[in-house]
Amino acid sequence: MAGGFAKDGAVQDQIDATVEDAINRARDKLPKGLSLENCEECEKEIPSARRDAIPGVRLCVSCQEEQDKEEAKFSGYNRRGSKDSQLR
Repeated sequence: MAGGFAKDGAVQDQIDATVEDAINRARDKLPKGLSLENCEECEKEIPSARRDAIPGVRLCVSCQEEQDKEEAKFSGYNRRGSKDSQLR
């Protein structure tokens, strides 16, 4: 049941849009093209098993883990929410 000027299902539409945006953002981050033989950050050799498993890979495992940690710091979503906002 919607109140005010919101149409029925507005909350679900917002949730669906948020999920779709997250999926599109994740797809955009997937590697494309040919895999590199050496990491573009540290120049270490990327194992052939990793290159075969992830087509288009550009970073070694160590550099990829570092990049993932940095990206996690800036996710763009406020998942914490204040206690007050949860009570309303």
